[in-house]
Amino acid sequence: MMSVIDINDISKKYRLGYVGVKTLADDINRLFAGLRGREDPTLKIGRTNKPTPNSQLPTPNSQLPTPNFIWALKDINLKVEQGEVLGIIGKNGAGKSTLLKILSKVTVPTSGTIKIKGRIASLLEVGTGFHAELTGRENIFLNGAILGMTKAEIHSKFDEIVDFSGVEKYIDTPVKRYSSGMYVRLAFAVAAHLEPEILIVDEVLAVGDAEFQKKCIGKMKDVSSKGRTVLFVSHNMTSIMELCTKGMLLQNGRNVFYGDIMQTVSAYLGSVKSNVQHTDLVSHPGHNGNLNIQFVKYDLLDENSNVVDNIFTGRPFRINLDLRVNKPAYYKNVHFSFNVVDEFDRPIFHLENTCTCKDDFSIAEKQHEFTACIQVDDLPVPHGKYYFHLFCSDLYEVFDEIKFAGELIIEDGNFFGTGRTLDSRYGMVLIRNKWEFICS
Repeated sequence: MMSVIDINDISKKYRLGYVGVKTLADDINRLFAGLRGREDPTLKIGRTNKPTPNSQLPTPNSQLPTPNFIWALKDINLKVEQGEVLGIIGKNGAGKSTLLKILSKVTVPTSGTIKIKGRIASLLEVGTGFHAELTGRENIFLNGAILGMTKAEIHSKFDEIVDFSGVEKYIDTPVKRYSSGMYVRLAFAVAAHLEPEILIVDEVLAVGDAEFQKKCIGKMKDVSSKGRTVLFVSHNMTSIMELCTKGMLLQNGRNVFYGDIMQTVSAYLGSVKSNVQHTDLVSHPGHNGNLNIQFVKYDLLDENSNVVDNIFTGRPFRINLDLRVNKPAYYKNVHFSFNVVDEFDRPIFHLENTCTCKDDFSIAEKQHEFTACIQVDDLPVPHGKYYFHLFCSDLYEVFDEIKFAGELIIEDGNFFGTGRTLDSRYGMVLIRNKWEFICS
């Protein structure tokens, strides 16, 4: 099989906190000072009363501040064969998007070489390659021309692109008036239908709805079946496993694993799940959000309110989530969710207060701590090891989100009352049912 992408010792280094020998804050302060005709001390962004080497311009006799650098990618080597569907996974900041930007020629590497055979169509972020003032129709022709297609070739694909995107009603409207979902629908339709040899797709599909995501996965499968190459970045492991044949795991800018997609996903989730050790959530490294309200601890209890490590199929259980209000205020319509997944991060069941409570939950201004209690009366899940994600928000902001916050060990239980069990090979949900045999 022929290699269409050959990456040799690619590295990318960024310098942090400096524009020339100045900080970005200095440039902003100078802009405001110029507008006002003087330096306004109230607008000294990023400054403190005690200047530090990183927050002031150097004098002729002073030593230049030492710049800070970060390696977004370091010594990446990879060969991608024609027709291969490669999933690139890793935590936020691992270097996934940087690698795709280098491949798409949005940025250049600090060192190393890349050889690419064929045309590349990239979808790296909402509106990549689109001109906001042009209509959807005009952007289709613009993108086609950039890919090197003739006007006749674009015309032949035009109706198919518009139909796939579902924006026919707005095709002659400037795309600056599109919603983010419409933007992505049209951008993906253009990228996938103009027949590039290599299709690069970043996490942007998460903007679309479930139906459109399913269409995109199907289209990428169709593209790869025709001998074209797909590079796909996503945090959705279900989509990665469904679409990709090979996987690459990035960690702190380095390629730490490359191989079969299932092995790559297992390696990634293994590193994420290593944080699942105890019920104390304060020290969990996976918090995301402003932490105005924060998960601090959880306890798993059986039907007798005893703290337990395992629960049983078909039996009641309760989980208590202790939370701390770090920024006391009146919070209205507070939403909580408890999402149980399997070892591959595939959803098993989802619990949230907004679906089961008649009244919205609010937090008083003087409230500092509280406990959210979730009661499940009859657990309809086969035995096995599972994990759960936690989420807390209101209508405007995310307070706290923890991926793989804890572990659920579910033991066999007498769910059907027969003493017999089913395992997860036959399905992830157990349903009570009755059989009747009628002999003629």
